[in-house]
Amino acid sequence: MNDNGVMADGQVERVLDLFQGARLTPTQRRIAQSLVRHAGAAAFMSAAEVAELAEVSQPSVTRFAMALGYDGFPALRRRLRDVVTQAPPAEGAAAGNELQRAVRAEVANLRHLADQLADRERVAAAGALLAASRPLPVLGLRAAAPLAAYFAYFAAKVHPDVRVLDSGGSLLADRLDQARAAGAGALLAIVLPRYPREAIEALREARDAGLAIVAITDSAISPAAELADIALPAAVGAQLVFDLHTAPMTLSMVLLQAICDAAPAEAQHRLEEFERSANRRHVFVN
Repeated sequence: MNDNGVMADGQVERVLDLFQGARLTPTQRRIAQSLVRHAGAAAFMSAAEVAELAEVSQPSVTRFAMALGYDGFPALRRRLRDVVTQAPPAEGAAAGNELQRAVRAEVANLRHLADQLADRERVAAAGALLAASRPLPVLGLRAAAPLAAYFAYFAAKVHPDVRVLDSGGSLLADRLDQARAAGAGALLAIVLPRYPREAIEALREARDAGLAIVAITDSAISPAAELADIALPAAVGAQLVFDLHTAPMTLSMVLLQAICDAAPAEAQHRLEEFERSANRRHVFVN
């Protein structure tokens, strides 16, 4: 924390790590958000004080700690103290101009993503869900639209029917209905800050329609994570005027690898078919 009690980016990421992989209720998400915003103070509060801070009941705070795997709130508080009192990185990491610091922060986001991928089970499970969905709808609105298109461009080389949903309004609901009617069993949603209301509403509609939801989003407590069957977080860089999406883009390609790994024979066959077609049509100059 700095002299004003504000946590540095690295500390925020370590607090968010406490909730990684947890399936939180809306009340528990409110508690988690309060801990992220006020971690420095909350690390020394009682369960009753945290409950007042988050505007929930004290038993809710206890259940929240137990949902994260702790015996109770005191154990979670001890872990929170370890996180917020951990020494900051060496001064050299913050050196340089604002452009250099922004790029270094993205490097840190990638390192953090690499650490998360030590456990491959969630990504593998997400890949299997998406590989089996025919068609495969990919949702990405506003800032996430280019990333949805990027993922879909490569996914179409190994999946027979990828459908990008990158526009809102009534047309979005129509295309979700059409994908479900055509046999889709899962949806990949890329939802990044600032979270479009239409994207969150689309996730609710997809869930009500029976689609399994895999979400690439910026944190375990984003609105998309609450609605997803599998939430895959990747931090967004916020040091420049507009956000940097290096880690979410990397995670999208990791997820595509998991799709290929879920059906390797089919993926290889489709890749070979594409190469033969591309060579015949002289698509590339080399």
